[in-house]
Amino acid sequence: MSLENIKGSYDAIFSLGDLCLTSIQLEKNNLRPFSGPLDWMASPSLKDVSRLLQNRFSGFMELPNLAVRGYGAVDNFLVIDEAYNIVSNHDFATDKNTLSHLATYPEVKEKFNRRIRRFLEKMNTSQRVLFIRTEGTFEEILELELILSGIVKNDFRILLVNHSSVNGIIEKNWPLKRVCAIELPNDNIWNNDRYWKMILSEVSLNI
Repeated sequence: MSLENIKGSYDAIFSLGDLCLTSIQLEKNNLRPFSGPLDWMASPSLKDVSRLLQNRFSGFMELPNLAVRGYGAVDNFLVIDEAYNIVSNHDFATDKNTLSHLATYPEVKEKFNRRIRRFLEKMNTSQRVLFIRTEGTFEEILELELILSGIVKNDFRILLVNHSSVNGIIEKNWPLKRVCAIELPNDNIWNNDRYWKMILSEVSLNI
């Protein structure tokens, strides 16, 4: 699938990690009216993300699975969900929590529950959904496509953005029905706004 096939309107667009990058770019391009379950999280393993989706988020961010690993983003603790290897950098403020006690856990968990409920509802009611993931192999994205096929009721597309030693936007000709895989320059992944704007310029939301 080419970038041409990504164009068009969607009822929902979700980031599937692996960093905050996708959420930031969706926000900059006015394509993020609400938060998804993996927004502002670090999810380095796409296989773990696929497992999370296959499990319909069962056990995600449950307190027994959480471990505080130190300090993360400004004024927040770095907390990892060890069941899925997904990291929170922005949810547990240092002025309300400690390294040994996550006092705000109940409200943080309810926030994730709301996002999960919305995500699963959109999977059932949307006519067309776009998922965007940064970093993944052919085998990993093939597994993701298969799992999403069992979750999404109607049509969906996956945009995979890998970063490598390239100049500009490079489209990969992967033989996958619902996946467009591209490469972007890896010299400064946080400074590729012009490429993301080109990629998303003809993508819109039905809102």
